[in-house]
Amino acid sequence: MKILNASIHSTLDYATVVAFASAPTLLGFSGAPAVLAYLLAGFHLAMTVLTDMPLGLMKIIPMRLHAMVEMLVGPTLIATALMAPSLVMGAQGFFVASGIAICTVWFLSDYRSATPSA
Repeated sequence: MKILNASIHSTLDYATVVAFASAPTLLGFSGAPAVLAYLLAGFHLAMTVLTDMPLGLMKIIPMRLHAMVEMLVGPTLIATALMAPSLVMGAQGFFVASGIAICTVWFLSDYRSATPSA
C-alpha cells in the first residue's frame, strides 16, 4: 500500500538528513560511526535537493532513480551494521533502525505521485 505521496516523502527525506547529521552529537558517536552518519546526511541531502519532487530544489534526478537508490541504501545500511559491527561500534542500533526506516519509507512511498518538471 503506497500511502506516502511525493510531498510527504520529500519532507521525510529532509527529516532523515537532520537525523543523520544530529545523531553523532545527540547519541554521542565518535570516530567511524560519526563519519558514517555525516556522510549519509550529506549524501541524503544531495539526493533530496537534486531530486525532481516537490521539495527538491534543482530537480535533476528523476524520482525513479531516487527510489532505486533508497531501495539499495536501506538494506545495505542494515547489513553493514549487522555484519560489520566494529565499523559502527556503539551505534549499531541506530544504523539498523535507520535502514529499517528507509526501507519502510521506500515501501510505503508512491514515487509516481511526483510529477516530473518540464
